[in-house]
Amino acid sequence: MTEPFVLRRETQIAAARATVFAYLTDPEKILSWMGSDATTEPHPGGLYLLKGIGPRASVARGAFREVVPVHRLAYTFGWEGGQEVPPGSSLIEIDLIERDGGTLLRMTHSGLPTEEQVAAHAKGWAHYLERLTSVAAGRDPGPDKGVSDNM
Repeated sequence: MTEPFVLRRETQIAAARATVFAYLTDPEKILSWMGSDATTEPHPGGLYLLKGIGPRASVARGAFREVVPVHRLAYTFGWEGGQEVPPGSSLIEIDLIERDGGTLLRMTHSGLPTEEQVAAHAKGWAHYLERLTSVAAGRDPGPDKGVSDNM
């Protein structure tokens, strides 16, 4: 049986797993597709911190639980000051699978408290996975204007 408030997404990226992994873990590379400031310590227990774009400029915070270079990431996630999804209250798991000359990114975001939060995070993930797909494949995704609805 599936958990009720789980978000799942897949996207095919025309890049090697090592390239995609770098865009998920290297703060400089992260900023090319998401956020205005990033700090990552990609090892179990290490910090995941990302400051958003725009007037809200929300800060996402969590900790890495699993880091298997070029294969898998798992980290807790939540919003500083967020009542519904506080830091560390949800879990993001990303698997990178070699497929069709590129990488299939398979993401699961679990632990979201409501259908509304799943919908809000789905909108954010759609926006940012599209940007990640572009930048990892060598294209310029343009300036990030963020996601307009609250998450």
